[in-house]
Amino acid sequence: MMLSRAKPATSQAASSPAKESSKKKKKLPKLEDYLTNRDYTGAITLLEFNRSSGKGSEEVDMWIAYCAFHLGEYKRAMEEYQSMTKRDGCHPDVWVNLACCDFFLGMYKEADEAAQKSPKSRLQNRLLFHLSHKVSQNSDFNDEKRLMHYHQNLQDIIEDQLSLASIHYLRSHYQEAIDIYKRILLDNRDYLALNVYVALCYYKLDYYDVSQEVLAVYLQHYPDSAIAINLKACNHFRLYNGKAAEQELKTLQEMASPSFTFAKELIKHNLVVFRGGEGALQVLPPLIDVIPEARLNLVIYYLRQDDVSEAYNLIKDLEPTTPQEYILKGVVNAALGQETGSREHLKIAQQYFQLVGGSASECDTIPGRQCMASCFFLLKQFEDVLIYFNSIKSYFYNDDTFNFNYAQAKAAVGNFKEAEEVALLMQNEKLKNDYTYLSWLARCYIMNNKARLAWELYLKMETSGESFSLLQLIANDCYKMGQFYYAAKAFDVLERLDPNPEYWEGKRGACVGVFQQIIAGREPRETLRDIIQLLHNTSNMQVEYIVRTMKKWAKDNRLGMP
Repeated sequence: MMLSRAKPATSQAASSPAKESSKKKKKLPKLEDYLTNRDYTGAITLLEFNRSSGKGSEEVDMWIAYCAFHLGEYKRAMEEYQSMTKRDGCHPDVWVNLACCDFFLGMYKEADEAAQKSPKSRLQNRLLFHLSHKVSQNSDFNDEKRLMHYHQNLQDIIEDQLSLASIHYLRSHYQEAIDIYKRILLDNRDYLALNVYVALCYYKLDYYDVSQEVLAVYLQHYPDSAIAINLKACNHFRLYNGKAAEQELKTLQEMASPSFTFAKELIKHNLVVFRGGEGALQVLPPLIDVIPEARLNLVIYYLRQDDVSEAYNLIKDLEPTTPQEYILKGVVNAALGQETGSREHLKIAQQYFQLVGGSASECDTIPGRQCMASCFFLLKQFEDVLIYFNSIKSYFYNDDTFNFNYAQAKAAVGNFKEAEEVALLMQNEKLKNDYTYLSWLARCYIMNNKARLAWELYLKMETSGESFSLLQLIANDCYKMGQFYYAAKAFDVLERLDPNPEYWEGKRGACVGVFQQIIAGREPRETLRDIIQLLHNTSNMQVEYIVRTMKKWAKDNRLGMP
């Protein structure tokens, strides 16, 4: 907990008796006081003063490095330890402490080299245990045998068990981590910080309300904890929205002193997420190698900006180790495959989705089922897609992206009535102006005998290649469904845009179809005037014969014609 050291100056008259004041003046701050209060900024200031006053020693240097480490200034701590290693007969703990600094800086190879130079100890074993988990190009790393070797050296002591729990967490074995933390808490109820770790595990398991309850135990005692408040904000983001989450972080920022630097990068990162990507390009790039999620969130930002190539360049060399990384690589490859028509990228995406959706740990989660639905979607097995979508639709009633895909799957299996209902639930204007959405909605309208609504979708579009494609869809689908009036109108526009003989044949057939429906009483007689006008738009020898036949029928049935 950071304590304020700013004290107002007071006059002697306003203070306690002179004798007591004199005693206070004689009392100098001690290093132990600062350390007890976890005031590492105050401690490091005192230590540096001592060093600059000629009272420096190896012990002072060790304490300066220690304080810098606990302030999160790992680079500075590393430099202090490095300078100590160059001295003759340096303290044996320096090497393992240096390795810890390298580890926190993401310099895993250097951390491993430094740790190997330190005497064997429980800390060294725990550090090497974690290093074995880290992915690296070095063949010594990410070695399961090496990991198990250090695992076997762990003892049934709290520090080692906490280290084991953290590895379970990093490997997404959240329930195993919770079991260890709860077992330790049974005998050590005063270890309140473990509640934060348990809450974090529940957060990862999507039990956000449970996470909040567990977290509250710690926040009652330490309401200004940066890590706990940040986790509370993340829970609020999941349970409510970004504004509620941002408000929690604002509380933390207001409480923090100007010298407060711990978790500053994490807070900046999360504010970008809570604000829907605002400031992503300024905040996230420098944090890519600091916060693992920064790269993933920057990829998501590029995807939302439709910059698929940048998203792909950022993630293509990432070797996925968590479900979230597999899912995001799948999404990026699917987007790139659809944008470029690359079947290879679509196949890679399908494989990533299948890996996550088929895994024992994810198959019954919402993301896992979404992955299986995505896998079958790319394989065009829409009956299977709907099995998974139907199992999770209650969680996504107002989710436009889900409804966008759900409607397509419904339409693909011929369930056009429900597809139309789902499509009309969507509110996002960007998605509603997407050609895929417009074309599927138009088809649903036509298949549900609402061709006029499909025609109105076309009329709202600007002239483009997509509007031409929509015209073709309306013309052919309306013809197929016997809605000849709008088929004739669509073929008429197509013929004027492109004098292709096929469009005339389609228009001719549609006009004759409307005429038949008028005779059968299934279309208003007044429609015949529009049909004749459409026919006159074509200069073809067959037009006069067809029009003459229509007019003769109109005359015989006392229908006035111009």
